Amino acid sequence: MASPGRAPCPGMETSELHSRYIHIPSFFLSSFLFLLFLGILGEDALLPVPQNISILSTNMKHFLTWSPVIIPGETVRYSVEFQGEYEREYANESWIPICECSLITATVCNITEDVAATVAYKLRVRADVGARRSEWGTLKGFFNRITTSLTPPPMKVIADGYQLLVDLEDMGPAFQFYVLYWKKGQESRMQQKVVKEVRSVIHLDTMEAGPEYCVKAQTYVEAINRSSSFSQTQCVRAQGGTSMWLVTALISSAGFAVAALTLPFLTWKTSKIFQYSCCPVAVLPDTLKVSEPPTQLILCGSEEAEQCDLMVRVVPSEEVVRLWIQETL
Repeated sequence: MASPGRAPCPGMETSELHSRYIHIPSFFLSSFLFLLFLGILGEDALLPVPQNISILSTNMKHFLTWSPVIIPGETVRYSVEFQGEYEREYANESWIPICECSLITATVCNITEDVAATVAYKLRVRADVGARRSEWGTLKGFFNRITTSLTPPPMKVIADGYQLLVDLEDMGPAFQFYVLYWKKGQESRMQQKVVKEVRSVIHLDTMEAGPEYCVKAQTYVEAINRSSSFSQTQCVRAQGGTSMWLVTALISSAGFAVAALTLPFLTWKTSKIFQYSCCPVAVLPDTLKVSEPPTQLILCGSEEAEQCDLMVRVVPSEEVVRLWIQETL
């Protein structure tokens, strides 16, 4: 074969020349189609893979996060999938889409309900813009909810008179609380209370007047058999002891004073009612009432007597009524 640029050897037939150069147009056509195919693939691979994929997990709440993919003038959407132990071992390493995180614009996905078993999970995220997609970006390593970060429970210690109370924040049904309490200076006699469900303020103990009582607590999750660190110790002292005794004394004194004033009146009123019930007082009709206290009665022996003995006697009103009744009958 001649070197490039060199003229063809003499005696070469025209048909041979034709067969050698007849493939030039088809070569250019194939090259064009190949470049076009690469261009199409390039259009599909324009979206970068999501980066910085990580897990934020605190108190059994798990979130997958990643850095945004920036495409000027476009709205990038993301889809998330997970693969658990079952999918890896029994389902041909299939992936399961998270419906709540399909074609979302946010760069965070709540995966708490999807990684609900204490096993190792793999997670991945992909970017979409219309018909264009990125490759899947996969979380490095595995995630197991047993690695979640547990925090001490928010709480408030209350002294209600001589009652030691604690108000714990409800962190969900998976959480229990270990509450330790003691009289300050007597840490060796520390007591513990297990709170499995928070409904209201919890009573711990009855305090003595004077010393402080201290409380601290930690969270415990039975599903992963892990506990948090203890909260900061809070101490309180019985409040309002002197004033409570003073209020009690004042109330007692007022009660005695009211009883002392009321009892004589009630006694007098009861005697009046009893007297009226047993011995009622007769009320005279107006016609029998006498305006003057003394009453004169003139008794005559007979109508024919010329002279009458005049007898003056003072008769009580009761006697007058009795005489009137006798005469009437």
